[in-house]
Amino acid sequence: MGGALLNIVTVTLGSLLGMAIGQRLPARLQESVVTGLGLITLLVGLQNASRSGNIIITLLATLIGVIIGELLRLDMALERFGAWLQRRFAARGPESAAAQQRERFLQGFITASLVFCVGPLTFVGSIQDGMGLAIGFQAIAIKSALDAFASMAFAASFGVGVLFSVVTIALVQGGLSLFGMAIVGSVGADSASLSSSPIILELTAAGGIMLMALALVLLDIKKPRVANFLPALLVAPSLVALGQALGIAIYPF
Repeated sequence: MGGALLNIVTVTLGSLLGMAIGQRLPARLQESVVTGLGLITLLVGLQNASRSGNIIITLLATLIGVIIGELLRLDMALERFGAWLQRRFAARGPESAAAQQRERFLQGFITASLVFCVGPLTFVGSIQDGMGLAIGFQAIAIKSALDAFASMAFAASFGVGVLFSVVTIALVQGGLSLFGMAIVGSVGADSASLSSSPIILELTAAGGIMLMALALVLLDIKKPRVANFLPALLVAPSLVALGQALGIAIYPF
């Protein structure tokens, strides 16, 4: 759990600093910073997606996941949660200004939550950290340093919504660390087998697809409903587990 707490602290500090200097930065500079983050997010997404050992699993997980997400309207649920946070904690203003503030808040909250919580360092590092492995805490420490700078840049452009991504970090990374604690001592639960596990690899690949979708938003190319892809993060490992249970070769190529 130490890694999750460290990440929460660094994102909080980065967000507060970004909010403090954000208003002093020219709009053109803020736009360029977001574009730069979009390009980096695209690169990380491509790297994560390429970790898949069977593109069919990534394809099925993405399609099944987004169908589930669209049917459940997860984007609306996440927006309602973000809007509640915005109404509860953000400053009030005229109706038109409030609508703009709400959109900015939601974009910052959703963008930061996905960037900080989707990736191999999040999944593998958090589980390893929960298992008490030093390599896990080291991975999260590296991620925390990167997230500090990213949260600073995001908060400078999107404001207080980025700060509330710490709620998502606490839930996701904290939950993964608890999962790591639960599997300590189980067969094959060492760090080497964990990082190369088909379940972790396909989950990471599905997350890479989501990051690429998010990059399209940051680059102002297209605005996919990224939140509706979230079920893919559950579908991908479920497909791997199902294939293993049925004796199907997960990586036939």
